Amino acid sequence: MPSPQKKYTTLVSNTLLFAISNFSSKLLSFFIRPYLSYALDSPDVMGVSSLLQQATNLLIPVVSLGVAYAVIRFGLDKATNKSSVFVNGAATIGLGFVVLLLAMPLVRLIPNAAEYLGFLYLCVLASCMRTLCTQFIRSRMLNRLVAIDGVLTTLSLLLYYLLFLSVLKMGAAGFLLANALADLTSMVFVFIAGGCWRYFKPKAFDKTLWKEMLRYCLPMIPASISFWIINASDMFFVQGMCEGYAGRSGNHWVGLLSAGYFLPQIITILGSIFYEAWQLSAVTEETDREAFFSKIFRVYASVLFCCVAGIIMLCQLLMRVFKAEYFDAWTFVPFLTLCSMLTCLNQFLNSVYVVYKRSTGSLFTMLAGAVLNLILNYLFILQWGPWGVTPASFLSLMLVFLLRAYSTRGLLEIDFHPAWLVLNLALVLAEIWCMMNLTHWALPVVGITAVVCVLNIREVLSMLDTLIGKFLKKRKN
Repeated sequence: MPSPQKKYTTLVSNTLLFAISNFSSKLLSFFIRPYLSYALDSPDVMGVSSLLQQATNLLIPVVSLGVAYAVIRFGLDKATNKSSVFVNGAATIGLGFVVLLLAMPLVRLIPNAAEYLGFLYLCVLASCMRTLCTQFIRSRMLNRLVAIDGVLTTLSLLLYYLLFLSVLKMGAAGFLLANALADLTSMVFVFIAGGCWRYFKPKAFDKTLWKEMLRYCLPMIPASISFWIINASDMFFVQGMCEGYAGRSGNHWVGLLSAGYFLPQIITILGSIFYEAWQLSAVTEETDREAFFSKIFRVYASVLFCCVAGIIMLCQLLMRVFKAEYFDAWTFVPFLTLCSMLTCLNQFLNSVYVVYKRSTGSLFTMLAGAVLNLILNYLFILQWGPWGVTPASFLSLMLVFLLRAYSTRGLLEIDFHPAWLVLNLALVLAEIWCMMNLTHWALPVVGITAVVCVLNIREVLSMLDTLIGKFLKKRKN
């Protein structure tokens, strides 16, 4: 019988693998946004590019029917035919893309889409196919290849950016083309190196399995759209409602908001590295799940709170890596950083739905958050201008977290330590208030950050001790 500690060491091992292997790719992607502030000339062009990218993100789950979720979940089932999973996924994307072609008159109505329609369609198809291949190799536990692909994709994206933005000066069109070609490069690499071609057998299409996969992933479409509404509709609200605000165009404000996502990306990177490993452990580790989930949640949330407090404290200093006209974007950072943390925690809770194949739970919780976000975006922009979208997203994501914390209790009893969570959140909100309202904010903000770190130091040190111990053991072996 395997040791109870094995599940933790497996998670740590996978997390360490993704962290080390993905470090270069994540580091490059982190610095790409400051580079774009110079390559795209002005916040207006950055705004148009960001809106087009978010339009792509909206169309991807519609075209793919959310099948990537089913590919990894059913692919992890040992009894399921791998070829059928892969072929069913490819067929689903092909069908969805045909529907998107027929819906072209509607797609043209998306702001800025008509001018860049061909690039937009290429981005959507390339992203769907790349996700299919990467999720399929992830379901086969080819974690090293996933990590290598991450580095390759980021390097190719940077090279395409240099070519289309710095050399050919193609602006927003070059931005879309670079993203599409980077995804296609990744897809071809994974398809060949991951041996996906061996599983691409049209005769393996399984109608019964396809129905099961669709039954699982279809609720993910409105859930993904709801997630998009909370995280990306802000830009469209700002563009539509803030035209001429403070003498700046709507696209200019969108550009500043987009730049404001730079620092919260640290949280997103941390969360994505962890979740790549976590989704494998969450599904495959079946013994004593409640204690396992509870312990990992406490450590994970502790690390996130420390990172959030530190990023908020340093946001004005770190935003100086952008061109001077982007500096005001720091005002968006504090609440966006909290939003990134809540996104990570909501993703963690979503893994409970994944384990028990209850995707409708993901749908209803995200839908509730999306509806609240639409209402609050409108009301808060009227009250506070473009800055209103960030607290609106925070409150919406908080609603999603509370709903998931409640609804998952019927599946898995996770100990959230509510008093500890509320105290941490109150301290971070106090830090934000000090930074946004006090002229001499440095001392209280540094003090609050120190308190947050002390409050969570035990869990953070526990994680570091496990990681370092695992690393030294591998070195010794």
